[in-house]
Amino acid sequence: IFNPSENRLSRSYFGTDGIRGRVGTAPITPDFVLRLGYAAGRVLAAQSGAAKPMVIVGKDTRVSGYMFEAALEAGFTAAGVDVRMVGPLPTPAIAYLTRVLRAQAGVVISASHNPFHDNGIKFFSERGTKLPDAWEIAVEAEIDANAAAGCVDSAKLGRARRVTDAPGRYIEFCKSTFPADLSLKGVKLVVDCAHGAAYQTAPAVFHELGADVTVIGNQPDGLNINEGVGATHPEALAAAVLAAHADVGIALDGDADRIIMVDREGAVLDGDQLLYAIVKERAARGPVSGVAGTLMTNLAFEQAMQRLKIPFGRAKVGDRYVLEMLSEKGWQYGGENSGHILCLDCHSTGDGTVAALQVLAAGLRSGTDLVALKTELPLFPQKMINVPCPKSFDWRASSSINAASAASEAALQGKGRVLLRPSGTEPLLRVMVEGEDNSAVVREAEALAAVVAAAIKGAC
Repeated sequence: IFNPSENRLSRSYFGTDGIRGRVGTAPITPDFVLRLGYAAGRVLAAQSGAAKPMVIVGKDTRVSGYMFEAALEAGFTAAGVDVRMVGPLPTPAIAYLTRVLRAQAGVVISASHNPFHDNGIKFFSERGTKLPDAWEIAVEAEIDANAAAGCVDSAKLGRARRVTDAPGRYIEFCKSTFPADLSLKGVKLVVDCAHGAAYQTAPAVFHELGADVTVIGNQPDGLNINEGVGATHPEALAAAVLAAHADVGIALDGDADRIIMVDREGAVLDGDQLLYAIVKERAARGPVSGVAGTLMTNLAFEQAMQRLKIPFGRAKVGDRYVLEMLSEKGWQYGGENSGHILCLDCHSTGDGTVAALQVLAAGLRSGTDLVALKTELPLFPQKMINVPCPKSFDWRASSSINAASAASEAALQGKGRVLLRPSGTEPLLRVMVEGEDNSAVVREAEALAAVVAAAIKGAC
């Protein structure tokens, strides 16, 4: 039975991937984001050692991004921090620009795969990596210490300006991660940008590398991000691939840090299968020291790593924890089945466009396509049910939940696993069962979820 503890310092605002919620509901309000910018600016000024710290601020295509961009600009400049705004760009582009422009931090205004009425703020370090928990704790302490944002002396105020060549810089960076001896000429792609942050950059990357590109989900209006398209709705991509008789489909999410792909037959491949393709091809060219997955990584992937004699570890769910494991162990490759894929020999963070290029390169070098990959790594059935659960409910202490978890695991007869974990961004308890027998997996997941729901109802 997997009942993982989050082992995270107590925080009021930050979750597993920054601060996120519904626009207009605390803390996703203009006044709070102003205070957040001021508090983060003060922490940067105190910790960075720079005479005048600088931050890169980017966003996705949500209509609320304009409002929060202005609030962050005001908060940072009031704290004496210079701001460079790059407009709508993928989250990994902000990580890259933060590093190459020698900024002290990067900030992304995005709620990733969530609908347009949500938004959020997440931060990158000067190295283009997610900032540690301790930094977020320091920012929260600064917020709580100041009921309103302050302001430095006028002579010390930060300055703000726009970086007009940011998209071109990022496009060239992505292209540089594709092997120079390969070309996408003759490859017919469908690219789904989710009406999100990559609508300008991703099609250009694949086109300039020679592919014949059909694009969907590239008409953002501020309200349609992730709506029926993108990595969370791969059925739109599958239909487009079949209609265009394409070789491969590539779906990004709203902020383009994750990817799902579709083969020429319209079948969807998830992050575990795509990471396997990358790792297997890398291993054919040289040793791979290890691979990091998460508690959600499919058992079939773990068994595949055993066959390849590559060490494998499971981190907590969230790409930041995958990165932490990679850093601790000195490994380069990791990811989540949701499509966050890290190739640290290419980028400092998960990048959907870069990951797609690595999968395409692996196929070209090995002479195989995604149809063959799907056959080579068939995944174990998984069933996940999200049960509404207030954060105040201690599900780990529930005797009925523990007993039902043990019973479900016993019913799988050693050919599966049970995972209970709280969402890092929503008031949900995720109930997941995985095993060889799909009917047993579904049966046990539904039974366990019903016990969880009843326990929560009884306690609340």
